[in-house]
Amino acid sequence: MQQILVYSDSASWGIVPTTRQRLPFDARWPGVMEIALAERHHRVRVIEDCLNGRRTVWEDPFKPGRNGLAGLAQRIEVNSPLALVMLMLGNNDFQSMHPHTAWHAAQGIATLVAAIRQAPIEPGMPVPPILVIAPPPILIPRGPIAAKFTGAAAKAAGLADAYRNVASELGCPFFDAGSVTAASAVDGIHLDADQHERLGKALAAFVAGLPGFSPPIER
Repeated sequence: MQQILVYSDSASWGIVPTTRQRLPFDARWPGVMEIALAERHHRVRVIEDCLNGRRTVWEDPFKPGRNGLAGLAQRIEVNSPLALVMLMLGNNDFQSMHPHTAWHAAQGIATLVAAIRQAPIEPGMPVPPILVIAPPPILIPRGPIAAKFTGAAAKAAGLADAYRNVASELGCPFFDAGSVTAASAVDGIHLDADQHERLGKALAAFVAGLPGFSPPIER
């Protein structure tokens, strides 16, 4: 059984756009991915660590605990051994109270990669490979989150390219979620159920092809 840790925010937590509701596990992309990998005869367990509002390395001035760097090394320690860590963060770095650009978010991702690689795991356990995922581009924010994300699309311009460059420099595989789905037109940030399905299935195919990922079990 291989364990995969998804470290992300509300887009992966499965929030239903414009609500405070949550999609069930089998409809969220991490669950869709687990099911798709199982259908390919991979024995995997996907661990979700997806917190609404999580940034890469910055604090939320209104809600505690949204700095993605805080406690990350311990999460790796808790869940080891891990076959893969999947990082999909960044959109919250562009909330209206922050001045950040795509370059800043990419540096945040680089900091998280370093923390994962330096985590105090038990002797003999592998340092997990890290898949850097760029979230789909932010659209015009709508609904209750509109004020929170005012100007976010412009600040996030070039995010996928910035992440691709950082991933290449750090020797991490990279996946552009925007290549398979847009963000929800309902709120401009999150994902609709059909978009979760597309992303989960695409990531299952991508993960199954990563070097070092265990081959399917013969049946």
